[in-house]
Amino acid sequence: MDKINLQQAPVAVIGAGTMGMGIAQLAAMYGHPTFVYDVDVTKTEAALQQLAAQLTKRVQAGKMTQELYDSTFANLSIAQELSQLASAQLIIEAIVEKKEVKQNLFQQLAEVCAKETIFASNTSSISITAIAAAIPHPERVVGLHFFNPAPVMKLVEIILGLKSSAAIADALLELMKSWKKVPVLAKSTPGFIVNRVARPYYAEAFRALQENVIRPEQLDFILRECGRFAMGPCELTDLIGQDVNFSVTQSVYQEFFYEPRYRPSLIQKELVDAGCLGRKTQQGFYDYTQATPSPQFELPVRYAKSVEKLAVTVKGDWKHSSGLIQRLAHASHLEVKFQEGMQDEILVGEVSIRLSLGESVDLDYADQKVVLMDWHADWAQAKAIPVVASVACSEVDQSIVDILFIGMNVIPLWTQDHAGLYVLRTISMLVNEACEAVLHGIASEQDIDSAMKYGVNYPQGPFQWVEKIGYNTILKILKNLYRVYGEERYRPSIYLAKKTARGQVQNSPQSQQFLIAG
Repeated sequence: MDKINLQQAPVAVIGAGTMGMGIAQLAAMYGHPTFVYDVDVTKTEAALQQLAAQLTKRVQAGKMTQELYDSTFANLSIAQELSQLASAQLIIEAIVEKKEVKQNLFQQLAEVCAKETIFASNTSSISITAIAAAIPHPERVVGLHFFNPAPVMKLVEIILGLKSSAAIADALLELMKSWKKVPVLAKSTPGFIVNRVARPYYAEAFRALQENVIRPEQLDFILRECGRFAMGPCELTDLIGQDVNFSVTQSVYQEFFYEPRYRPSLIQKELVDAGCLGRKTQQGFYDYTQATPSPQFELPVRYAKSVEKLAVTVKGDWKHSSGLIQRLAHASHLEVKFQEGMQDEILVGEVSIRLSLGESVDLDYADQKVVLMDWHADWAQAKAIPVVASVACSEVDQSIVDILFIGMNVIPLWTQDHAGLYVLRTISMLVNEACEAVLHGIASEQDIDSAMKYGVNYPQGPFQWVEKIGYNTILKILKNLYRVYGEERYRPSIYLAKKTARGQVQNSPQSQQFLIAG
């Protein structure tokens, strides 16, 4: 197929809901003659009036020029019949999430539109391959998944079904870039990129709650503070709607033939069954009947000091947490020395402090004085860190660990045994899911990173995290989780294992010697 140019293409948007009107606004703002169609014409008229009111406020606030406002509405037209869309080169549907309804719409459009007309579905979960199967010229059917609100959110997932045209995908990539979006390509698969790769963020949080090792407000604080996520999983699902999030999880679980990684949570099901759907019902994990949601997590104010400086020995390279070592080295209450070691550990008193590698302190270190700590994304600004002590540690041992951290203005959050703790465990599972997506040819590493940063506002993409923390570290965590739980949901991706092996070979002394000699 010849190269397709959509830069000046007439566009039609079907569905005058929030998403449809957002997409129509974008098309019109970027100079496309844009039709809006809805079976309810009065709904379309009301939606246009509402859009006019919203954009008028932006003009008054100086956030939009009057010229752009005028040109946007000059480009917008209401279509009262599907036959009026015959001239559109790109038609985007944003209607109800039912395959049969979308197919019926495209079948009707196929009767009035040219065979070259592109049919794009804004579906977030339905197979593009399945939708296209019932449409004449299925190669023109693609997914164009915007995120709400469409004018604001940067990400657009361009989804190719089995028969979708590569030339159409290329044209849509260029079009979305001209609309100042961040487009990513993905094959049609349950959840596409974002709704698939994001599943562990919720699943591991709900698992911790189900194991009764932490409360929602503590967990959300830890993911925000240590992981630097914009929102914790409990408050985020309250915002999305527990029913909506649960439904997506169920759909992905079923579409993947009950793959254990996507199994829904009983914790979330209880909320949905109770009608506690989050902000929209004023009750979810949190109570929203007051101005401030409750319960709130308050970081405890703690004091601990020693008459003499604590003697601390740092072993290993701590590549994944170099900021912590810098804070230790500059702490006035510590006497720090460095030694080579086979493993990363911080020795204080009789206690060995280590980054969790997915072990269980109760199962693996019952007879050793070990404290496992979570990972922090920004040790220079860290205020708190989750830690767990083995049963061999006494109160005196824990108080020494308190002195070490509190003296650096970092509050240790003592928690119950939870393999991999919270941030590291979540990131490891996100990385593993991203690796599976690449393994199956769903999307590239770069597109997955872009999708997670711009689609769900993650501080980093999964492959940026693994580069920072280390492939070998993430693989060890997953192997230990798999061993501790004995569940298939924690099996490491073969893609991750191979990337780790290649990295170890490239960094081996023999490999370095060969490179120097070459």
